[in-house]
Amino acid sequence: MTSTELGANCVGVSRSYRVDGHVVPALVDVDMCAPAGTITAVVGPSGSGKSTLLRLLTGMDSPDHGTITIAGQEVGTLSTASRARLRRSRLGLVRQAPGDNLLAYLTVRQHLRLAAQIRGVPVALADALLEPLGIADRADRLPRQLSGGEQQRVAIAFAAVGPPAVLLADEPTGQLDHGNVDAVVDALRVIARAGVAVIAATHDPAVWQRADRVLRLRAGRVEEAAG
Repeated sequence: MTSTELGANCVGVSRSYRVDGHVVPALVDVDMCAPAGTITAVVGPSGSGKSTLLRLLTGMDSPDHGTITIAGQEVGTLSTASRARLRRSRLGLVRQAPGDNLLAYLTVRQHLRLAAQIRGVPVALADALLEPLGIADRADRLPRQLSGGEQQRVAIAFAAVGPPAVLLADEPTGQLDHGNVDAVVDALRVIARAGVAVIAATHDPAVWQRADRVLRLRAGRVEEAAG
């Protein structure tokens, strides 16, 4: 498969929700191409559809129309069990709040080794992420002993063990100070270079200005696609 086929693709994706008896469109005819080895930033104001798009990409929700493909598999054709296997083996997810991504009682190294166990890959693949993501000297620390930026880099490492085909990040720098943002963006770049399609929903210029592709949403529609 090509880098495009190995990543994530959306074609004509629409999703609406019923609110107080009214149909409210969240996404309308959205096309997106996020090839392997690249960072795609999904940007737009609150309510533009960023979170809905990420949820559809995880397979936790289904579009009303259109197709979503992850690593060559059309998500809409998969059973519930197959979608769960796809999430476990081919998708990584990083949430906005650093603490929401980690278990308080596991060290950094234990987090990565747990990810290796879940994905059924050698532990060596997990340990190999410590150095390039700048967390090797924190390997035996618990989350409470880490800064917010360090926690988020551990979360990225946890999501990237395998590696997955696609890593989804929901506002990965949203709760960090400026001093930690660059390190987190650098970590996303390291993961992309490993052949992962990184897709980040973000308000942060520090993220989208360094992305390979930018998808701008407004009121659920693609306002601009660049890269």
